[in-house]
Amino acid sequence: MPLEATMMIVDNSEYMRNGDYSPSRFEVQADAVKTIFQTKIDSNPENTVGVMTMANKGPEVLVTHTKDIGHILSALHATAPKLGGSIDIPTAINIAQLALKHRENKNLRQRIIVFVGSPLQDKGADEREMVKLAKRLKKNNVAVDFIAFGDGIEEGTNVLKAFVDNAANSDNSHLVSVPPGPHLLSDVIITSPILSEDRGIPPEAMGDAGASGSGGANYEFGIDPSLDPELAMALRMSMEEEQARQAAEEQARQAEAAADAQPQSKSTVRDQDDEAMLAQAVAMSEGRDVDMGEEEDEDMDEEEAIARAIQMSMKQEEKEQQ
Repeated sequence: MPLEATMMIVDNSEYMRNGDYSPSRFEVQADAVKTIFQTKIDSNPENTVGVMTMANKGPEVLVTHTKDIGHILSALHATAPKLGGSIDIPTAINIAQLALKHRENKNLRQRIIVFVGSPLQDKGADEREMVKLAKRLKKNNVAVDFIAFGDGIEEGTNVLKAFVDNAANSDNSHLVSVPPGPHLLSDVIITSPILSEDRGIPPEAMGDAGASGSGGANYEFGIDPSLDPELAMALRMSMEEEQARQAAEEQARQAEAAADAQPQSKSTVRDQDDEAMLAQAVAMSEGRDVDMGEEEDEDMDEEEAIARAIQMSMKQEEKEQQ
């Protein structure tokens, strides 16, 4: 089992309030952090785990090198009500690397696990800067895993994959993407290449996921279907349902826009009809000849014509109100 010191970087930006991962992005992330911690400690009693944030007022180390789950839970509990701002991945990774450098047991390998559920910002969205950082981490023997979910999937896949490809050394870095769905974030992670060695699964058993620096990114959802076909099927169905939902919402928006435009044209027609009726009434009162249609009696006197015009106008208004 691997002998490692791990620093987990959690996303505590405003995006973590989103409920597309029930009950919220931050809650499923917290559950995944606990799962990773427990798996690392169970894998080897010498392992240590730390946790830090990378948004709000800026990256902040909450716990360094602990074997006590209570410290991790307290840190997550304190972070939950302080969500806000945007993520700063490069700065957070540099701070995490510095924290790992000062680990007590120098025999522990260094690993950073980054949760990304928000759009990449500033240098974090610059592929060139991210690749430069990745190469420096590789030189210092620091493995980096990315767990992309929420906005981190669509907004950051290419940049994060490039980072992992350049940071990987003998397949020690991975990227796993987890779309919304009924599955738990922690369930996907525990069956991914990120924790394969901790669970006693050799890299060759992971197929292509264990043979590439991008790890689980080579699979559709970062999961090898041969290892967990039920989970892979659930992820695929969840993605299809999400796509169908988005398509339905788009159709509803288009229908609503068309409905908003329709009353305006009807209103114009009603205004024109009202003006015509009023013109007929005025003309009758002034004694001018007005064509009232084939049903109009030619011998109708002026008073009856005016009354008829007014009556027609009132009926039209009643129909419109109905």
